[in-house]
Amino acid sequence: MKVWSIANQKGGVGKTTTTVALGGLLAAWGFRTLMVDIDPHGSLTSYFGHDPDSIDRSSYSLFEAVAERRDTDPASLVVPTVTEGLSLIPAAIALATLDRQSGRLDGLGLVLKQAVDRLRPHYDYILIDCPPVLGVLLINALAAAERLIVPVQTEFLAIKGLERLQHTLQMVTRARPVPLDVVIVPTFYDQRTRASRDSLVALRRDFAGQLWSGVVPIDTRFRDASGAGIPPALYDPRARGVEAYAALLEELVQRGPDDVRAAG
Repeated sequence: MKVWSIANQKGGVGKTTTTVALGGLLAAWGFRTLMVDIDPHGSLTSYFGHDPDSIDRSSYSLFEAVAERRDTDPASLVVPTVTEGLSLIPAAIALATLDRQSGRLDGLGLVLKQAVDRLRPHYDYILIDCPPVLGVLLINALAAAERLIVPVQTEFLAIKGLERLQHTLQMVTRARPVPLDVVIVPTFYDQRTRASRDSLVALRRDFAGQLWSGVVPIDTRFRDASGAGIPPALYDPRARGVEAYAALLEELVQRGPDDVRAAG
């Protein structure tokens, strides 16, 4: 089983879209796929029709169980989606309280990894949608995954955010027994604008070792698919954004351990 975390310390760069697009494609290709939402905003959860403000059982339940010194079976938190082979552990807004609790509770940094390990027999891929902030949730996601996918909007401020994320990764991945495979994915690319073109040039210059060779273009079909609560690959398989994610996924699935490009 493969575990991929999708993260960036800057919001609005396409993390949830990337998670849903890759998850939908993996399921369409016949892989048993689980998406885990650990972002308190719950965008992934809302995408599939659940309310992170009122949901009873969620990824927060894993951390709550550790705090209360009891066991929670992560499989009991899984809910189906409209797509066969694609499941979800939703998020709750209570996840936002974890950083305040982490100072008085031991063992919160590996909660997600322990849950993922218990789910391994049931899935081929697990995708973790992360919050745009360094904290106990992002640390959990980095500990659980062997690959980090970093969507980066092709604009100047997003690239500055990527530089901050690189420093974060250097700090939090030192204790990992194996390198973390990092793949940077340019998103919201618009060939018509100079800002997009210049940003892509800067990404290729400064992050060549980790940058995916393609781009994910601006595509209104992503918004339409979100409104319908359906992964883009099922909503419109021929959309140019879906074709871009399919090309990315084909490369990610084929890449082996010898191709790992570590953070930093």
